[in-house]
Amino acid sequence: MRPLQFATTRPESYVLETPASSPDDAARHFLAKLGVEADASDVYTDMQRGVKGFVLIDARSGDAFAVEHCKGAVSFHYRTMTAESTGSLPRDKIYVVYCSGTHCNASTKAAARLASFGFRVKEMIGGLEAWKKEGFPTESGAHVRPPVTQRA
Repeated sequence: MRPLQFATTRPESYVLETPASSPDDAARHFLAKLGVEADASDVYTDMQRGVKGFVLIDARSGDAFAVEHCKGAVSFHYRTMTAESTGSLPRDKIYVVYCSGTHCNASTKAAARLASFGFRVKEMIGGLEAWKKEGFPTESGAHVRPPVTQRA
């Protein structure tokens, strides 16, 4: 593999200085990205339609969840996700995880943990911040709803 070559002078175009990928490579990239991400609008719309194929998980602490969370989400702090604590989760669901927003990586940590335990997972981009910017309802209170169960 050749080392990367960077221009030593100012390019005519910052956009065009790096060649675009082939359409096939771009399609693979963006489809792979969509395979691990969902946006707040799609999550909310599917919840409104009654889609049952996924569970929305707030990966922040229980205290943060109690203050405010996406309506319909369940609380499952990423630090408590272990092979044992996830053992009762249904394997036929996709788990959509979120955290506070772009400044938080709790959802990324949760997604990595769930995937390492063999679960299919997507990260809701923008987290609670994006959900609220879209005007979707939030709620407060320490609710944990099935199918997420946490064992000590």
